[in-house]
Order: sequence, then C-alpha cells, then structure tokens
Amino acid sequence: MAEKDRVYKCLNPGGIQEPVEQFPLATRLDTLKGKTVHLSICGEMDIWVPLEKRLKGDFPDTNWTMKKGYTPTPVQLTEEERKTTDAVILGVCW
Repeated sequence: MAEKDRVYKCLNPGGIQEPVEQFPLATRLDTLKGKTVHLSICGEMDIWVPLEKRLKGDFPDTNWTMKKGYTPTPVQLTEEERKTTDAVILGVCW
C-alpha cells in the first residue's frame, strides 16, 4: 500500500453527548426592571468585573448586589438577603 493511500481513523476524545432534559429551579422572571439580582461569581476578577459592568449597563433599572472578592466557592446569601433577592446569577470560572 502506498503512503498516500493510507487512511487514518480517529475517535473524538469528547465522545458523543447524549441529550439531557433540563428542569428549571424556579420560574423565569418576566422582567428584570425593578428586581434585585445577586451576582455570585466564583473566580478571577478578569471575568466578574467586566460581567458586572456589562450587566449594570444593559439593565440599569435592576438592583444589583454582589459580595466582592475572589472566593473559590459561592458565598451563601443570608436569610435577609434571600427574602429581598428576586434572582441569583451564579458563575464559576477558573
């Protein structure tokens, strides 16, 4: 067999992803206007600082809360914060 006639077969190392059915944890808010949304971002500042700036610019009528600083795990909301927060955005970055 000549070198140019060789055929190589490779498998995708990512495998084949089976479809997954998703279930919401809560009903989707109809609007963010006037709502309080807590950002809980675990990771480096190069991710959450621009994200926070973008969200505040895109949704100026939304009340944004966030506990600043790098944390390797999400910071738990206090009982009072849970009562006054309408939604949470949880982001994890490495």
